[in-house]
Amino acid sequence: MSDGVKVIKVQENIFSANDKIADETRRVLKENGTFMVNVMSSPGSGKTTLLSAVINNLKDKITIGEMDVDIESTVDAKTVQDNTGIRTMQIHNGGLCHIDADMTSEAIKQYGIDGLDLLILENIGNLVCPAEFDTGAHENIMLLSIPEGDDKPLKYPLMFTICSLVILTKIDTLPYFDFDFDKAEERIHNLNPFAKIIRVSAKTGEGMEKLSDYFLERVNLIKQ
Repeated sequence: MSDGVKVIKVQENIFSANDKIADETRRVLKENGTFMVNVMSSPGSGKTTLLSAVINNLKDKITIGEMDVDIESTVDAKTVQDNTGIRTMQIHNGGLCHIDADMTSEAIKQYGIDGLDLLILENIGNLVCPAEFDTGAHENIMLLSIPEGDDKPLKYPLMFTICSLVILTKIDTLPYFDFDFDKAEERIHNLNPFAKIIRVSAKTGEGMEKLSDYFLERVNLIKQ
């Protein structure tokens, strides 16, 4: 009965179109000398707090912009703006569990990148959907907080596979949770041998200088 039925690979077409827009976004950002990073994690991992700390460490050295993705509210964008003084934008993604390259491209046009050295996209809290869509960022980064457990690379492999940096956050809470650094790092490197791993605590400041230097290094590379 299936003979003669036309089959359309919708998923393939969607991702192909998305990737073309993402590549064009990277080209525009590169020409402008702006490094863009896509920061992902589960809800409650501490993205907003961590990014605020990084921005405050770097804002006297480079010009930084930040865009937040959420289904509703302007809580995260306002928090970053209040904590750092930089200009932020809140992106409402229409109830989706992700943001794609077309949404990101439109947001960048409205935000404006002239003079920006670093543009941070704080993606929606989700370990599944955001990993599937190229946003046009030069680099994907994810946060794994100690309270979440060291088994997350086993449960959400794609997220760890596509990220060049995994930030192990809230390390100050280690005494209260059963988290094994060696197991976590082994599981991450089994999926992504080249992933860099940095341990940090935004609360105590441990590891923050190393993380800030990482961002600064990437900004300098994009301008070469």
